[in-house]
Amino acid sequence: QVQFVESGGGLVQPGGSLRLSCAASGSIASIYTMDWYRQAPGKQRELVAAVTSDGSTYYEDSVKGRFTISRDNAKNTVALQMNSLQPEDSAVYYCNYYSESEGDFGSWGQGTQVTVSS
Repeated sequence: QVQFVESGGGLVQPGGSLRLSCAASGSIASIYTMDWYRQAPGKQRELVAAVTSDGSTYYEDSVKGRFTISRDNAKNTVALQMNSLQPEDSAVYYCNYYSESEGDFGSWGQGTQVTVSS
């Protein structure tokens, strides 16, 4: 099973930017939709953004216009550019996918912590 390693998180002031990266241990070319999720303390994990193999994207309402998801199948990476960050964006961010055929998510990585605070 493909493993994911997320990186790029950190502490940033409100209004700042971060670029998250997700490196896969194997090919993601056959994974139609790759996702970024986040989980804040005491809250459920939520889908933030998704990108399909043909470039279609989805964004959760609160991040539309601020976040941009992209993927590079040749490098087996998925990125999330986050601009105009707000304190409510603070969370651990994960990349993953949901397999319809298996009825389950892929393997969860450790995630990368994003903290937005002045």
